[in-house]
Amino acid sequence: MARPSAERKILHADCDCFYAAVEMRDNPALAERPLAIGGSPERRGVIATCNYPARAYGIHSAMPTARALRLCPQLVLLPGDFAKYREVSQQIQTIFHELTPLVEPLSLDEAYLDVTGVERFSGSATWMARWLKAECLARTGITLSVGAAPSKFLAKIASDWEKPDGLTVIAPERVEAFLRDLPVKKLHGVGPATGARLEALGITTCEELRELPLARLLEEFGKFGRRLFELARGIDERPVKVERERKSISVETTFARDLPDLASCREALAPLCERLEERLARYGRPPLAGLVVKVRFDDFSLTTLESRGLAPGLDAYARLLEQAWERGRRPVRLLGVGARLLPEAERRQLALRL
Repeated sequence: MARPSAERKILHADCDCFYAAVEMRDNPALAERPLAIGGSPERRGVIATCNYPARAYGIHSAMPTARALRLCPQLVLLPGDFAKYREVSQQIQTIFHELTPLVEPLSLDEAYLDVTGVERFSGSATWMARWLKAECLARTGITLSVGAAPSKFLAKIASDWEKPDGLTVIAPERVEAFLRDLPVKKLHGVGPATGARLEALGITTCEELRELPLARLLEEFGKFGRRLFELARGIDERPVKVERERKSISVETTFARDLPDLASCREALAPLCERLEERLARYGRPPLAGLVVKVRFDDFSLTTLESRGLAPGLDAYARLLEQAWERGRRPVRLLGVGARLLPEAERRQLALRL
């Protein structure tokens, strides 16, 4: 079985509580106060991110704002200024590209960097990580946590190991020892459901996971079983992708009051379709592979319905909405509409046929 290449040097750089960090930079008086960026509780907003004083109260991203305020009544809640965040993110991305052209952004506040061929800093990934942290803080006032490892999944784990303002290096010779006691819940793709299934099998660490043969993992987890088999052994050959292909375009709305029935959902559909049409136009109306409707009911259950071959339009989305609503037949708190984009390879084939 192959082992992670000793030649690869991957960094995962992650800004600490990014949106909140930008606000604290611009208003230092907020630094010691519980602070969250999120939507209004009256509009059923959720927390986008929060600082570490807020996390001490149990607040976290994706938490309903109303609950966050119950946990911490003195919480300072700010709406997001995403134009400002994008500007700071671009400054940070510029620093990344000064080190290597092989940068794969994951969001505004994190990215993978392949520094395998970088000769600066005597080729030391540790020194490169220290330089990134120092330059980012000096130029933008934002702290980075950085992980360095021979693979993407280990680098991402490492960047989270000593947050905030962390730097963790997993050298090739340390991979085996690091993985031995690593909780399986830290593995990429292991969410609560998979974690619970593994725990039911008596597996909580990678060392225990290695004891299960591949055939048993495939039986229990299907194709993901092979991924578990590989990750438990530190195997992750995914490259850092400089260009990420967009797979879909969508819009959605969480309503201040639940939509009580299908008729009211239909009324809310037209503005969503107009917004989607505007977004598709901004992207040059790319070829579509299918349409998607997303419905979250008042009990927080979620259903999505996708159909291939339909032309985008209000009538098509209305038909999908009706089918999706029938799955729950109850008040609706969120509606979304989207379009799956035709993969780039299929677009090229279509162009050749034309």
